[in-house]
Amino acid sequence: MVSESGGNGFSLRKLLRDDRFWKAAFQVLTLMGVCLVFAFLISNLNRNMARQSIKFGFSFLSNPANFSIGESVVEYRPQDSYAKALFVGLLNTLNLMTAGIVWATIVGITAGVASFSQNWLVHKISRAYVGVIRNTPLLLQLFFWYFAIYGLLPRPQAQLSISNLIFLNNRAVYIPWPANTSIAWASLGVLIVAGIAALIIWRWRIQVMVEKGASGKAQGMALMAIGAAALIILVFGLGWQAPQGLEGGGATGGLKLSREYAAALTGLTCYTAAFIAEIVRAGIQSVSLGQWEAARSLGLAPNVVMRLVVFPQALRVIIPPLNSEFMNLAKNTSLAFAIGFPELYSVATTTYSPTGRPVEVFLILMATYLTINLLISLGMNQLNQAVQFKER
Repeated sequence: MVSESGGNGFSLRKLLRDDRFWKAAFQVLTLMGVCLVFAFLISNLNRNMARQSIKFGFSFLSNPANFSIGESVVEYRPQDSYAKALFVGLLNTLNLMTAGIVWATIVGITAGVASFSQNWLVHKISRAYVGVIRNTPLLLQLFFWYFAIYGLLPRPQAQLSISNLIFLNNRAVYIPWPANTSIAWASLGVLIVAGIAALIIWRWRIQVMVEKGASGKAQGMALMAIGAAALIILVFGLGWQAPQGLEGGGATGGLKLSREYAAALTGLTCYTAAFIAEIVRAGIQSVSLGQWEAARSLGLAPNVVMRLVVFPQALRVIIPPLNSEFMNLAKNTSLAFAIGFPELYSVATTTYSPTGRPVEVFLILMATYLTINLLISLGMNQLNQAVQFKER
């Protein structure tokens, strides 16, 4: 028997006054509303596709693409399938995204730390760079680098040379690059192992210094030895090849960066680095003034204070927003199509026009960018957990 006045039985009045019930009910109603909207959209899509005698599916991916792609990490021919063409676009996107994240992090950290420099000129240059770049649209910056910088370089026949190591013309940039040999790949593997070992030893040293009050001198010597060995391998083990200029223009050997790739990479790096610089500046400012004063009272140099005391503590504030900037950079690579770089979005738009499959192609695009951003978020969350303070 239902009771509305109290007791140990069910009370409708108490239920309606319970905040937990209304929170759960709101979530259920919201979910039902979202499902209804999606059901309507899918039903409308099915009706429109049936009206045009189009059957939803991805079988078109096995058909020949019949279009060329300007540059590719792997071998590609117009006779290859649409799936291969989209894969080439994905590799180009990952290539641009990975290089952009690395360089944007380096430039952003440098600019963020420079904003605390006691040198007036360095400080002002850092602040001016951040202020100008952050308030200029990314697409405009890509056009600037493509047309006003790389586009004004000399023709290949009169290309510029920097110490016969770097060659620049209005079509491409040639830079030194490691050789594609088994020794170089083995050296790269050793460098990766050395980096992992250095990270483990560094965390061990911090633990020894914090929990045991020891100096961590042995771990510090091990880190120095690993760093020296890694530097030797980096310089001599990778078999660097410098480009050799040709009389008619261009160069052989080394790494060739097309004008489109160079402009996209430079634009993405400068734009994202400006936001990273502000994140780094905010993270450093979050470290209490007492930490600065304590480090200075020990007689440490300003660069040592920043490197060993302030910046490690700032990482717990820097990394969470840094995750968002990395994901933004990954999505912003789609703007490179405006200057002719064949990344994933550019190849996808070329794909759905002849196939008449915009829905399937855009679903592939959405799933791809979602997966990339989830992987970035997963990696950054793991890094964030590693730098957080551990309470005993």
